[in-house]
Amino acid sequence: MNEPVTKKVYYSIGEVCDLTGLKPHVLRYWETQFEVLRPTKNRAGNRVFRSREIEVIMLVKRLLYEQKYTIEGANKRLLQMRSGGKLEEERRSVLESEVLTGLKADLLQLKDTLSHGRSREAG
Repeated sequence: MNEPVTKKVYYSIGEVCDLTGLKPHVLRYWETQFEVLRPTKNRAGNRVFRSREIEVIMLVKRLLYEQKYTIEGANKRLLQMRSGGKLEEERRSVLESEVLTGLKADLLQLKDTLSHGRSREAG
């Protein structure tokens, strides 16, 4: 995730791409494949995503890319989560994991920047 999810009511597809690291065509395709992913459209016909949908996208991304589910398998897993009342919990946990990963990357980058500054001062 490139940027933290700020608290907005609606996000454009471009903003969601920035937040999730996915391309627009991937998000549009996933809409056709995952019943739990149905963003609404505004008056102009553009997709608008709520933070709930972004959490679902991150969960789908984890199932497909990290846990190596097929699209069919990921869809079944999401529907199981929803019927078992676990979908919201899983959405939140994936988002927390992404935030922590982003923080870790930022801290490592800061550490690298600071250590390079010290080596220049010493030299």
